[in-house]
Amino acid sequence: MDNSKNATTISIATGTIVKTILLLILFYILYILKDLILVILTAIVIASSVEPATKWFARRHIPRLPAVIIVYLIVATLIFSLFYFLVPPLLDETAIFLQSLPTYVDRLEIWNPLSQGSDSVVKGITGSFSIREIVSELTVFLESFSGNVLSALTAVFGGVLSFIVIAVLSFYLSVQEDGVGKFLRIITPVRYRKYVTALWLRSQVKIGLWMQGQLLLGIIVGILIFLGLTILGVENALLLAFLGAVLELLPLFGPVLSAIPAIIVGLLGGGVTLALLVLGLYLIIQQFENHLIYPVVVKKVVGVPPTLVIIALFAGAKLAGFLGLILSVPVVAIIIEYLNDIQKDSVMIDDDFLK
Repeated sequence: MDNSKNATTISIATGTIVKTILLLILFYILYILKDLILVILTAIVIASSVEPATKWFARRHIPRLPAVIIVYLIVATLIFSLFYFLVPPLLDETAIFLQSLPTYVDRLEIWNPLSQGSDSVVKGITGSFSIREIVSELTVFLESFSGNVLSALTAVFGGVLSFIVIAVLSFYLSVQEDGVGKFLRIITPVRYRKYVTALWLRSQVKIGLWMQGQLLLGIIVGILIFLGLTILGVENALLLAFLGAVLELLPLFGPVLSAIPAIIVGLLGGGVTLALLVLGLYLIIQQFENHLIYPVVVKKVVGVPPTLVIIALFAGAKLAGFLGLILSVPVVAIIIEYLNDIQKDSVMIDDDFLK
């Protein structure tokens, strides 16, 4: 029997080998330049987020350059005001809260119903997860954060140089008419330029409105929480309001997570009555948010399911820190838009086949 007839010959063209090597080199270069890529993507997202405000000024016959300058001045003023007026009292209140933590811990240890059980399993669980140990670790983290604000800001923005590059590049892209589209056409292969540009234009409006809506939503909810807790006389109202505003990024679970520490502080500071009042306050704010603020401000324009938003936020923060947190939802929104295009194309092919 001749085995030569059954032999399989595998031949790889030289061009295929060269393309594979070039592709591996490209991925390696992208990995080395990942910080620069994150900066560029963040600048693109920021430029897209200010585009609706720029168009608002354009409809009032204000030229693009002055409109962009006005928008960036407003944003810079808000950021400066935030760090000048909000951060110092927030850090002071955090320090006061840290000083009060031992008292809270002692009360929680006394009140903890699990520690009163006779079951050895329950005692083992409460011994393994000591409230005092958890609060001690939290205290160390908050003290390190509040003790070195400059290091924290550097960690958030990836360094002063990265922050400056993001600001300058986003401003440059915003000033140009269709600046992001022109940039994408430069870096995209010729045969994909038309589709990539169209995909981005469809995603740009959703991303910009979503970022503006989430920011405004967090500010409104934070103000409502602060005013409500201040009227009720709850301690550390500013810190709890800031926590509530930040956790608004998490759909569904954010408001619940922000209410838990406020209820505990109310319970330990004013008893069951104050805790119930705080619970009622958060329920009212959440209902007000769900039925009025969120539909009007956010408008659910992104079309990303809440579960994917939560996964994207955690994955982005894990992979790229604060910049990954900013980019997570816009990237998911673009991917969903792309998958919708693929689905539409497949449906059209099926329809043509059936005809």
